[in-house]
Amino acid sequence: MQKTYMAKKEDAGATFAREWYVVDATDQPLGRLASKLATVLQGKHKPTYTPHFDVGDYVVVINADRVKLTGKKWDQKVYYRHSGYIGHLKEIPYRTLRARHPALPVRLAVRRMLPKNKLGRRMLRKLKIYSGPDHPHQAQTPQPLEL
Repeated sequence: MQKTYMAKKEDAGATFAREWYVVDATDQPLGRLASKLATVLQGKHKPTYTPHFDVGDYVVVINADRVKLTGKKWDQKVYYRHSGYIGHLKEIPYRTLRARHPALPVRLAVRRMLPKNKLGRRMLRKLKIYSGPDHPHQAQTPQPLEL
């Protein structure tokens, strides 16, 4: 009978070799792109995936301002945040958010698909998002990731 692999702290050096990937977000649907990125950041694409360790890879997203939304989401999609005080629920439409911060919708979509704990916050740090086609991570020689 085959046993399920579970990574241990002692294996951390050799087992958790991190790769760098670059993804072009031009004309990619936002939700589908975010789910693929969340899978790679968590390490679920590797046979050494372990839920309680961060075994994922680094991902560089370029052209994040050219991500695609389907239907009427340009006008109907709304992002909410709350300060914690009564009546302080803020809402911002997608069109306004994209005009102010072009890369933020991609980051928010990926963040909400990761675990909601310390491990998820650590995984999100491995996501690098840029609005244009240039990025400062050439030295890591990222491989293109097809989605």
